[in-house]
Amino acid sequence: MTTATASDRVQLDRRVPPFGGFNLTYLGIELKRKLRNRRTLIFTVAFPIVMFVIIGLPLRDTPLTATPIAAGGPSVAAYIMVSMAMYGAMMSATQTGAAVAVERAQGWSRQLRLTPLNPLVNVLIKMIAGMLFGVIAIVATFAAGAIAGIELSPIQWISTGLAAWLLAGAVFTTLGLMVGYMVRSENVAQITSLAIVVLAFIGGLFYPVETMPDFMQVIARLTPVYGISAIAREPLTGAPFDALALLNAVVWLGIFIAGTVFFFRRDTKRV
Repeated sequence: MTTATASDRVQLDRRVPPFGGFNLTYLGIELKRKLRNRRTLIFTVAFPIVMFVIIGLPLRDTPLTATPIAAGGPSVAAYIMVSMAMYGAMMSATQTGAAVAVERAQGWSRQLRLTPLNPLVNVLIKMIAGMLFGVIAIVATFAAGAIAGIELSPIQWISTGLAAWLLAGAVFTTLGLMVGYMVRSENVAQITSLAIVVLAFIGGLFYPVETMPDFMQVIARLTPVYGISAIAREPLTGAPFDALALLNAVVWLGIFIAGTVFFFRRDTKRV
C-alpha cells in the first residue's frame, strides 16, 4: 500500500467543492456583517423615507395617469415612492463595494484566493447578500407609503417591489463590488455615493425621461438606471413592456459582473 505524498494531500485539500464553493454558511456570514453596520443601515432606510415624505407626500392627490385616483389610478406620490425605494436599494447595494475595499486592505481577498472558492461564486455570494440587504430599504419605503395613504393594487405593490429589488439590487451590487475591487478603500464610499446620485438624475429615476431634452433622453437610455427604473414603474404608468429597457439592465449587469471578476483576479493575481 502506498502512502500519499505531501503534494497529493495538498491537491486533495484544494479540490473544488460543489457549486464552486457556494454555501449558505458563507452567505449567512456576509449578511451578518452587513447588518452590524448600523450607520449604513439607518441611512439607507431613513433617507428614502424622508425624501418621499418631503417630495412625494404633497402629491398624493395628483393623478399620475389619465385614470383618476378615485377610479383606481396611481398618484404621482406612488411614482416617487417607487423611485425612492429603488434609490434606497441602489445605495444599500453599492455599499457592498465599501466592505470589499476594507477586505482588500485587510488582505482577506488574497486569503480567499488561497481557497478553492471560485471567484465568480465569491462575487455571486456578495451580490446576493447585497440584494437581500436592499430589501430592507424597499420594504421600509413601501410601508411608509402605505401608512401615508398610497393606494395600489396588490399586483402593483408586488410587481414594483420585486422589480425594484431584483433589478436595482443585482445591477448596483455588482457595480459596488467592481468599484470596491478597482480602487483604494478610502475612496470607494465617496465614488459609489457620487455615482448613484449622478446616475439617478441623468437616468431619470426621479422624473420621466420624456421630460428631458432630446439629447439628454439619448444619454439617459444608455445609463444603468434607465432600464431598471422603466421596468419597475411600468405597473404604475401602464406603459407596454419595453424590451430595450430589459436589455439595458441585462447588459449592464453583465458588464459589472465581468468587471468585478476581472478586478478581483487582478487584485489577487500575486497569490
